[in-house]
Amino acid sequence: MKTNRWLILLSSLIINLCIGSAYAWSVFQKPLIVLFGWTTTEASLAFTLSLSIVPLAMIIAGKIQDQKGPKFVIFTGGIIFGAGIIGAGFSQSLDQLYLTYGLLGGVGIIYACTVANTVKWFPDRRGLASGLVVAGFGSGAVLLAPLATALIQAFDVLTSFKLLGCAYLVVISVFAQFVQVAPAGYRPPGWTPPVPSSTATSLATGVDKNWKEMLADPSFYVLWGMYTIGTISGLMIIGHAAPIGQELIKLTPQAAAIALSFLALSNAFGRIAWGWISDKIGRYPSCIAMYVVVGITMFLLSGVSEFTQFVLALMAIGLCFGGFMGIFPSITADMFGPKNLGMNYGIIFTAYGTAAFIGPRLAARIKEINNGDYSQAFIIAASLSLVGILLTLIAQWRKKRSLPVAA
Repeated sequence: MKTNRWLILLSSLIINLCIGSAYAWSVFQKPLIVLFGWTTTEASLAFTLSLSIVPLAMIIAGKIQDQKGPKFVIFTGGIIFGAGIIGAGFSQSLDQLYLTYGLLGGVGIIYACTVANTVKWFPDRRGLASGLVVAGFGSGAVLLAPLATALIQAFDVLTSFKLLGCAYLVVISVFAQFVQVAPAGYRPPGWTPPVPSSTATSLATGVDKNWKEMLADPSFYVLWGMYTIGTISGLMIIGHAAPIGQELIKLTPQAAAIALSFLALSNAFGRIAWGWISDKIGRYPSCIAMYVVVGITMFLLSGVSEFTQFVLALMAIGLCFGGFMGIFPSITADMFGPKNLGMNYGIIFTAYGTAAFIGPRLAARIKEINNGDYSQAFIIAASLSLVGILLTLIAQWRKKRSLPVAA
């Protein structure tokens, strides 16, 4: 029977929608603080742990995927993720929350498998395909932030974890059955690989590096730094969006959840839009444009005074955060080849884990030191964008050096 690659893409998108509920964390944070009397730094560590552990899980999952295929890994990860969220509903201490939401929730995020496998099915539309699949991960909070807020008000925060965890477990288990492994060297009917150009280094050079060869390439460390800086601001805001809105401009929990939905929607759209744009103008010019937007927005964020301004700022940050998430699988494939993308991108993705530790923790710590004021954290994040632009220029220069000279 002929495999429908678009059904695989759709299934992967829906699976990522469930695990993307991690981005709705901030609607749980304040109710947990009120219920248990924890500090912001203590509560936010659950979010930090969950996202920080994802890269390690991705590396292991990428290795297992090479042996057993993506369906097995996604199905198993869905069970672990659902169990982690359900377990969070039984938490009575920080340690229990860290173990369930943080450890099991992070281990169960099978993001690498859905992205790497789908990209292999779309060699003709690599940027768009990776953007669409990761859009599911980014858009999780669009539906789940308002839903979680409604559940918290109707029941309580712990019951909400239990109900949502059960739903995630069922949905991921079902849609995992539609995921199929991409054949080696797959080409869609009627498609011929384009003539090598400066927009696709690995295609131009015919390079397919394994993880050891990738780590020996200085370009890996430049890209790793770019990815870290590109996601720090987004994760800082995602981890604290609802509390920032409630404290900066006195939003209600419902209004803060709506603002978070706009952030998530922009995050999802940014993955698609920047994936498409990067196919047209190049990955690195796209990165520079996103660093500029993030830097300006983070610098201005502390000055917002009403809901519309706040939402627009969140949307700008979400668009660019989603953009980095959307195009970095393609950047990794372009630079080091698609053959070992599952493992290679898992290693590159440790940059995201580092950003998940730095961004939310930096904001929480500065808020506590400055009596609820996040401004210094915003300025630091804005300044890092300048470093990101410099690293991008270095990566672009190295890429041009590696291209073959035309005969």
